[in-house]
Amino acid sequence: MVDLALLGTGGGMPMPSRFLSSLLINYSGRKILVDVGEGTQVSMRILGWGVKSVDVICITHGHGDHIVGLPGLLATIGNSGRVEPLTIIGPKGIEQIITGLRVIVPYLPYEIEIIEDPKETIDLFKNNPISIDTMELDHSAPCIGYNFYIKRNPKFDVEKAIKNNVPKHFWNLLQKGNVGEEEGNIYLPEMVMGEERNGIKISMITDTRPIEEIKKFVEDSTLFICEGTYGDEDDLPKAIKNKHMTFSEAAMLAKAGNAKELLLTHFSPAMIEPEIYVENARKVFYNTTIGYDRMIKSLAFE
Repeated sequence: MVDLALLGTGGGMPMPSRFLSSLLINYSGRKILVDVGEGTQVSMRILGWGVKSVDVICITHGHGDHIVGLPGLLATIGNSGRVEPLTIIGPKGIEQIITGLRVIVPYLPYEIEIIEDPKETIDLFKNNPISIDTMELDHSAPCIGYNFYIKRNPKFDVEKAIKNNVPKHFWNLLQKGNVGEEEGNIYLPEMVMGEERNGIKISMITDTRPIEEIKKFVEDSTLFICEGTYGDEDDLPKAIKNKHMTFSEAAMLAKAGNAKELLLTHFSPAMIEPEIYVENARKVFYNTTIGYDRMIKSLAFE
């Protein structure tokens, strides 16, 4: 089971009922944070999910509505007693941005590892593996989208274990991915495990125009979280000018990518009630949900 929360669903500037962009993914007690807009800490405090176990922070781009909450959060994580290293991933130029922001938080009790503009898959958490892929988006600053793939272990195959003459006292060890050895015989996990099973794929795309490459990137997502800065179709010229998307454009990507569900976020401060425009997305991709601050979703393996 993977739990996630939209900590902030606003774009541009915070509103009384809407903080700025942030997403929190919680899996087996470890946390990945995507963007740290203004209000992120407040939402985390309200949820009560804690900050000490945030292991990875993924930044989509360096605009203020996605990153100005970072210095305060880093300080709070330090005050929570964390000493383990923390990883920050981001687009080209993110290291310079973080260095500037850290002027007000120069001393932290933990190390920060920065991965700038990653080109290859990043694998996290040995015991509960999550892989991260990124792609370049089309925005007014260097910006990347993220795929988070939560892997699922193959099912234990008793018949296979017996066929391969694996002693029963090694079954549990091999099921956890370890290797067993006895009397010169080596026992590997693949000797007791069945076929691979589908995991959970979460795609996060913000901020960008709807470029063609996104369709393949979000293909077969369990949950596709996408910016919907503008709900009204009449605002398309603004979307093009500011390199954002309308609800219907996000829905077209979800449909083309065969996503299971579309969750819209990053709403313009001029759009007080995004729900009014939800049909502009649903007429293209029916399984569309309008996000709101501290919305929680739980995703189960098939």
